[in-house]
Amino acid sequence: MKVLALEPWYGGSHRNFLDGFCKHSRHEILPITMAPRFWKWRMHGGAVTMARKAVQAAEQGFHPDVIFATDMVNLPAFLALTRSHFDGVPVVFFLHENQLTYPLPPGQERDETYGYINYLSCLAADRVVFNSHFHYEEFMEALPVLLRRFPDYTHLHTVQEIREKSTVLHLGMDLAAHDRFRAEYPPHTWGPGMKPPIVLWNQRWEYDKNPEAFFRLMNRLDDTGHRFQLILAGERFEEQPYEFEQAFERYAERILHYGYAEDFEEYSRLLHRADLVVSTSLHEFFGIAILEAIYCGCHPLLPNRLSYPELIPASLHRPLLHAPILYEDEEELYRILSAILRGEERPLPVSTLRSIPERLDWRTHVAAYDSLLEEVAAVPAATV
Repeated sequence: MKVLALEPWYGGSHRNFLDGFCKHSRHEILPITMAPRFWKWRMHGGAVTMARKAVQAAEQGFHPDVIFATDMVNLPAFLALTRSHFDGVPVVFFLHENQLTYPLPPGQERDETYGYINYLSCLAADRVVFNSHFHYEEFMEALPVLLRRFPDYTHLHTVQEIREKSTVLHLGMDLAAHDRFRAEYPPHTWGPGMKPPIVLWNQRWEYDKNPEAFFRLMNRLDDTGHRFQLILAGERFEEQPYEFEQAFERYAERILHYGYAEDFEEYSRLLHRADLVVSTSLHEFFGIAILEAIYCGCHPLLPNRLSYPELIPASLHRPLLHAPILYEDEEELYRILSAILRGEERPLPVSTLRSIPERLDWRTHVAAYDSLLEEVAAVPAATV
């Protein structure tokens, strides 16, 4: 089967996802991509560029059985511009994130234009796929709120239509790529006389990941005499939270890495080197960075909300004889991490941690994506 994959934001987790999908799928996937910059312009004008590239591929003999488009594609515009070549080809619309609920920086108002593009794309698609149940429920809760803001012809009934053609499919991940570094980093020895545990931050350096709460936690632990070291990795941007600069000044001798890991090998080694990974996120549609750290042996401490409860098996939320994974508030997070750093709570064994995201490895998880595409391709495209 032939699949035309549309990704106007070919960078970061979007790129890793598409590359992994193309590499492991049993289908022939032709990616049509654009550079990861000017996200608003990608949502407005990217459809024109992608349509021209897709038509060129069709004229060269590539005739897809299904189209797989991600959330920054203006799908109605793309379909209108390619109808002479792809009329009747069913479409899967996959949401890594959405512009109805994507968190905004403080003081910034939401432009409803982009959320409405997501809505129209959902309407135009034959199947809508979300990367987590949390994402699906949040979007469906926000969509009628968006539609009610308009003066008439709100078409609220379409929310149910979108629900009926939606499904949830967790992201695939190239976890096997991390295996080659595992033997170099034996598990941490916990107990009296242990070396200072290494606490990892490997998420984006942005407001929605809430670094303020993370460093407030670490400063409190430091003030009360707890021993630890830090790895501060993750993607950085021109305007980074000032908390990182303050942390660099305070913990300079205890920071083992500071800044973006330039290549995969460096990044994977940092994950294997760390002992604990903490999330204080205000928002998380999925959580690739955290799952990668868990696979590499980091015991996670995660808020009991967002996508995390569905990604962690219920039996491990608060396991017997080991430290909890999910916490309710900052005070509980402090108590749990304090107990771990003092040796009073034991993290989960590395073998148990690795098993948490293992099911999402592309080598096996790709079968769910391939089956979805086959199912959609077997049904004639809908007419909106």
